[in-house]
Amino acid sequence: MFNSQAPKPEDLPTSSQLAKSTVISAVAAAAILVTVVLPSEYGIDPTGLGSAMGLTEMGEIKVQLSEEAEMDRQADEAQQIPSQPAALQPSPQPVPQQGSSILNRIIREFGISAAYAQTAARQDEVSITLQPGEGAEVKLVMMKGAQANYSWTANGSKVNFDTHGDGGGENISYEKGRGVAEDSGVLEAAFDGNHGWFWRNRTDGPVTVTLKTDGAYSDIKRMM
Repeated sequence: MFNSQAPKPEDLPTSSQLAKSTVISAVAAAAILVTVVLPSEYGIDPTGLGSAMGLTEMGEIKVQLSEEAEMDRQADEAQQIPSQPAALQPSPQPVPQQGSSILNRIIREFGISAAYAQTAARQDEVSITLQPGEGAEVKLVMMKGAQANYSWTANGSKVNFDTHGDGGGENISYEKGRGVAEDSGVLEAAFDGNHGWFWRNRTDGPVTVTLKTDGAYSDIKRMM
């Protein structure tokens, strides 16, 4: 059962630790891009390490072969097109610019790091008052494998709850409980989608549920 033994709050990673991990990931991605990707793919070696490892020459060869292949392609097309009046001559196909390719590669390399940075340091607190018999559902928008620390309390009362997830045609129930005063732990998404909690008040009076979350999720929303 999910979270059968909830970790202690002091054992959970803090927002600052998650933010630090994000920075480390971004720095590592940048280092790989500058020292490996640029020299080996485009022959650009800003640090000099590419030349020392033989990657720059490899990249220069790739760029040269790519340019020659493009020139051959244009020459073949020119031979296949019959002579036409100047006004009807097709415009030459633009040669892909190396700068644009590098920019696109940088965007792709940093795409995952940027997405992680947007979700890693998120922190929220939500309070919901439930009347007798009333239920409410709050979910986090998470990617598969993402984790979020959570803790919720019924503030001196008790509720029934169901921790579950859905998305992409999939459904999962992580944990259920009846007459529970509070719970805490780490919620790990089994798939891309919405993952969170449903509470129902089965007492004779109003109950306020307070939920605190932090971790790798892009949004938090009340479903009902």
